[in-house]
Amino acid sequence: MASTEDESDQEALRIELADGVATLTLDFPSKRNAIGNDTALEYAEFFRAATTNPAVRSILVTSTGADFSVGGGAGRNPGPLPRTAIDYRFVSRPHIEMFRAMWETEKPVVSAVNGAVAGVGWLLALLADLVVAVKGSRWTHVFVSRAMIPHAGDAFYLPRIIPFHRLNEIALLGDAVTADTLSQWGVINRLVEPDELLPTALDLARRLARQPTRSLGLAKRHYRRSLEADWATMLREEMAGQALNWTTADGAEMAKAMAEGRKPVFTGE
Repeated sequence: MASTEDESDQEALRIELADGVATLTLDFPSKRNAIGNDTALEYAEFFRAATTNPAVRSILVTSTGADFSVGGGAGRNPGPLPRTAIDYRFVSRPHIEMFRAMWETEKPVVSAVNGAVAGVGWLLALLADLVVAVKGSRWTHVFVSRAMIPHAGDAFYLPRIIPFHRLNEIALLGDAVTADTLSQWGVINRLVEPDELLPTALDLARRLARQPTRSLGLAKRHYRRSLEADWATMLREEMAGQALNWTTADGAEMAKAMAEGRKPVFTGE
């Protein structure tokens, strides 16, 4: 949990681990779960460490209150930066680190979107591998209405997730959409009633936690790499990944289970 000198401006990121599932809960409802710089760096640290932490086999990201996250916040920043181009190039660096770490973590991530989403909250929701959202929840991109450009990596990630002309609709017009609409666009995996949100998301996270963790990590790495690499590069990396995967304990367990005609029990090693 991040702390500040002023309790009224407290930011909280609760992290709980059970049955291989690490649950990250953004608990800052008084600020509509805005993600300040301190909290962004906490997320970044967790996602980077999760890849090599054997106790973490899947990750669930959610929030408390009526909002999932309405964007960024200043945290303990001393105040506005001087209005110079060189300073403003780096103003979103903590959030850039956060979302890069989330994108690159090799552990599978599920997001449970409980309410309104705005600004960089889109990335917290949609950089998950599986997205569960409450029916009717309101999503607003907001940048254009605030005379801002998308930042924190938004322009890299969202074109890889949202169909191009749909992305233009939300980013250039600034119109709000609902989770129902995003589900129709193929952006959300499960659209649920409020009381079904956490049970559904947790069920997915637990299912992922029982899978061969390193195999999932290699698959995630290859899919993301394929967005930037050519066919020949991907084929080489796939072959190397295939060889590496069969050196894992879960690879050996799969081979043994097949020989013995039983269901494999994966340990994530």
